[in-house]
Amino acid sequence: MKIVAAIDSLKGSLTSLEAGEAIRKGVQLAMPDAEVCVRPLADGGEGTVEALALGMGGRMEKVVVTGPLGRPVECAYGILEESGTAIVEMSGAAGITLVSDQERNPMNTTTYGVGEVIKDAIAKGCRRFIVGIGGSATNDGGIGMLQALGYGMLNANGSQVAFGAKGLEELTEITDDHVLPELKDCTFRVACDVTNPLCGDRGASAVYGPQKGATPAMILQMDKWLHNFASLAAKTFPKADQDQPGTGAAGGLGFAFLTFTNAVLESGIQIVLEETRLEDYVKDADIVVTGEGRLDGQTVMGKAPIGVAHIAKKYGKPVLAFSGCVTQDAQACNGGGIDAYFPILRGVVTLQEAMEHDSAERNMIDTVEQVFRLIKTLRDA
Repeated sequence: MKIVAAIDSLKGSLTSLEAGEAIRKGVQLAMPDAEVCVRPLADGGEGTVEALALGMGGRMEKVVVTGPLGRPVECAYGILEESGTAIVEMSGAAGITLVSDQERNPMNTTTYGVGEVIKDAIAKGCRRFIVGIGGSATNDGGIGMLQALGYGMLNANGSQVAFGAKGLEELTEITDDHVLPELKDCTFRVACDVTNPLCGDRGASAVYGPQKGATPAMILQMDKWLHNFASLAAKTFPKADQDQPGTGAAGGLGFAFLTFTNAVLESGIQIVLEETRLEDYVKDADIVVTGEGRLDGQTVMGKAPIGVAHIAKKYGKPVLAFSGCVTQDAQACNGGGIDAYFPILRGVVTLQEAMEHDSAERNMIDTVEQVFRLIKTLRDA
């Protein structure tokens, strides 16, 4: 029997590959002769770098860059040597988790470090990029990233504007004569699962500004500045379209990628499924196993396990899911292609105890073993 396991991380407990290995151990305890193929899975957000880099035979790199508040931070990213691909999470350089609650202020936070990570990867030979842009602390329209890549974001004095959204207020000119030459050869698949435009009631400032520390007054200012930025960009860069869905992602970073680089915004899970070639493995499987930390009604709204299930159902394969916990509305997953799902929690414990790495691993192994013992019994009957 051939089993393909592609499970998202159980955040705080097991990475995608650790969860997959636990599934493999559980299956083989019940069926020693089973062939279990573990594939990495992520949705373009947290954990994507590690899942893709290590799951696809790549390597992890670390580089010290400018953090969201201008202080140095160490950012990890992945490189797939064979295809010259870099896998980057913008949150590693400009994420909201890098900023304390007291310091959250999008007027000050910058995406400059994101550009520095891209520069480092280019210097190491990468020309293809997979970039997750979730979890940002910024609302600078991506001008920080562009400055790091050599674009001139200039004020009336001809100097680079300040870091943060406040730099947008003084922006009067955009130049590209010092842009990194290799950038023109680079392509970017940007994992973006939001459709917000750059400006307006559904724009970056109004929708996401408050969680980044913006006051109502700041939101009005930043929205105006982003509109002016987009209008200025459109004079020279024909791809500038502030109304395009996704341009408001990550405080306008989506707009920066689409306007100033060779980029496309795509569903995060779609990028991962294509890059990992999961379909090639699933089509020959007998059973497909997936899951995530919590299965609920939101899982069917484009999350990773449902992406796996859709591929499996294309070939008529049964799909099982394992999860740290499930909710009542997780029943929607059955309609989304998951034939049966199982919570792995095996006793009454605290949340902290349930999320301990060793406990989660043991629970996954034990639960998977029992499910596959049942499958073996029914198969052999």
